[in-house]
Amino acid sequence: MTGARDPAAAEPAPASNAGTGLAGAGTAGTGRLSFGDVRELRGPLVVLGDVENVGWDEFATIELTHTDLSDTARTDRHGLVLEVDHDIVTLQVLEGTDNMAPGSIRVCFAGQPLQIPVSTGWLGRVCNGRGEPLDGGPPVTGATSLPVSGWPLNPVHREPPQEPVLTGVSVIDALTTLVRGQKLPIFSVAGLPHLTLATQIAAQATSGDTSFRVVFAAMGLTHADIAYVRDRLEQRSAAGELVLLLNAADDPVIERILTPRIALTIAEHLAYTEGNDVLVIMSDMTSYAEAVREVSAARREIPARRGYPGYLYSDLAGLYERCGRVRGRAGSVTIVPVLTMPGGDITHPVPDLTGYITEGQIVLSPEAYARGIYPPVDALSSLSRLMRSGAGAGRTREDHLDVAAQLLAALARAGQAGELAELVGADALSETDRSYLAYHQLVERNLFAQGRDEVRTLNDTLDRAWSALAALPRSELTMLSTDLLQKYLPPRSDAS
Repeated sequence: MTGARDPAAAEPAPASNAGTGLAGAGTAGTGRLSFGDVRELRGPLVVLGDVENVGWDEFATIELTHTDLSDTARTDRHGLVLEVDHDIVTLQVLEGTDNMAPGSIRVCFAGQPLQIPVSTGWLGRVCNGRGEPLDGGPPVTGATSLPVSGWPLNPVHREPPQEPVLTGVSVIDALTTLVRGQKLPIFSVAGLPHLTLATQIAAQATSGDTSFRVVFAAMGLTHADIAYVRDRLEQRSAAGELVLLLNAADDPVIERILTPRIALTIAEHLAYTEGNDVLVIMSDMTSYAEAVREVSAARREIPARRGYPGYLYSDLAGLYERCGRVRGRAGSVTIVPVLTMPGGDITHPVPDLTGYITEGQIVLSPEAYARGIYPPVDALSSLSRLMRSGAGAGRTREDHLDVAAQLLAALARAGQAGELAELVGADALSETDRSYLAYHQLVERNLFAQGRDEVRTLNDTLDRAWSALAALPRSELTMLSTDLLQKYLPPRSDAS
């Protein structure tokens, strides 16, 4: 990373490439250095020789001059410097190297990293993974440009997350409350409705302020899924509260690496300059990691676990750690990355490394999905490590934390009762064990199960939780105080 700066420092001066179509193209078009000694085309990479005065992460324009190419094929392409070794430079080409030949290429370097114009003009726009409009509108402009690699957040200037982000999804708001400035991933398996859940959160989430904004970065989606995302989020986009970046599965792989960085750069400006609370949803991070692996293989790097490069941890951390709250700034950046676990293996490198960086996880369950539960969240495997900072009296509701603890304890006991019932039969269980089986059905049907377009308030969610707990004998509610029981617990319908 180049040009590191503390976000709490003064704002950067306006750059000359503000208002370009493709991010950074304005400066690249007037590149200060031009070279044509192309040594090799290797997958999405171009290897140049006899190069000097070029740095890492530098942006470049690749001019195609072959006379046999069509006008479309001769369109300039764009690249980023991946590696500098003496006079040998390796570039990753954002649009891919199709129809390129070593003898018909000239590369112009911009003298600075890739930058994008930042402003509130991104709100309400639908763009591809490189920030180019897909909605028929003009390119996004701005008086200021920022590098997509971002700035490292100085830990000294971080404020601890404290206020909740309510998603309108009961099982998340009740048991794994999201907090402003947190990074909370969703772990899923292929075939589960993780994209549906991600778009529902993007459509419904709020922090209670009018200055709440959402940046949705889709990576490696099919065109059918992209159409679904656009349709599902159309209302929020039309309200000027959403930025949509869509990278399709058949788009160049390098674009997939760029998409989350552009999304986070836009979010940082909306948060720390414009004072908004910004939720960034990134789906699917496994597609992103596979793109990193493909580029690593093209660079002929020594692979680590399952073919991923050894720097995958630091690469992911460089994205996830761009969230948070900054002292003296009104806004915040909250990140919800969505990733699919190949074969359902939570020890796979992508979910495994993500778990080390983030503050908890929401795990989707194939078993719950098979029972017809949406969203199929495995509550006992899910955790929000910052929930206690953003829930409870003065933030959500006085009973929230105690109710969540009691719900989880009762779910664990209900699981034991269910296993015992499979061995000896439900009729052989004690009355208390049978009440836990009834509780399990109530909590799944009335609290966890929810419509894909249904928005629930926190009060409704917690009231539903109390109704499920009412199926248990009062003596079993040991994690709830007498005052809370008298105030919120409804009477048991069976009067037992």
